[in-house]
Amino acid sequence: MVEAIAARGVTDVRVLAAMSRIPRHRFVEEPFRDRAYGDHPLPIGEKQTISQPLTVARMTEALELTGRERVLEIGTGSGYHTAVLAELSEKVYSLERVASLAFKARRLLDELGYHNVVIWHRDGSFGWREEAPFDAILAAAAAPSVPRALVEQLAPGGRLVIPIGPVTGQTLVRLRKPAGGGPIVEESLGPCKFVEFIGDGFGTPAGEEATASWTS
Repeated sequence: MVEAIAARGVTDVRVLAAMSRIPRHRFVEEPFRDRAYGDHPLPIGEKQTISQPLTVARMTEALELTGRERVLEIGTGSGYHTAVLAELSEKVYSLERVASLAFKARRLLDELGYHNVVIWHRDGSFGWREEAPFDAILAAAAAPSVPRALVEQLAPGGRLVIPIGPVTGQTLVRLRKPAGGGPIVEESLGPCKFVEFIGDGFGTPAGEEATASWTS
């Protein structure tokens, strides 16, 4: 799996090493474990999925983590991407709106020794103001525009990676908040395909949790 990701352009050796250490099969349902290391999303229960490994790798690489960051993740899901972030940062704060997924992910991450993770069952569209600011923020669902709450909770010098746009055409973007002040710098990281970001902070109706796959 990791070799296939590297072959498709992921060059951050820390990201590749982290993903090689994590047992992805532990984060999927038993009937699908023989497919756990293929480059595709898989069901995790509650009609949700674990994202495609290439998507996880590219989004994580875009955060440019050094190991010292406090990271906010929007959408814990299976906990797999949470584990990747935990390998690469000081502490991860993860928000999950489906209670059963939050509980299951917490239990598995504890079993695997990821104790630098805090999970909260909460609408992620508001971020986690009580623990802000964050050095890096990652969201795995597409918003119509850059969420103001997440930008406000980003620390000076921090990076926010999030897909923006409608289902018919989305772009993965990275925003940087200059350490010395000044306007936010936005970069396009290419086309992608995610479900709509669901939450009261965006005025969107309740629906399916975020799932994702990378399109190149």
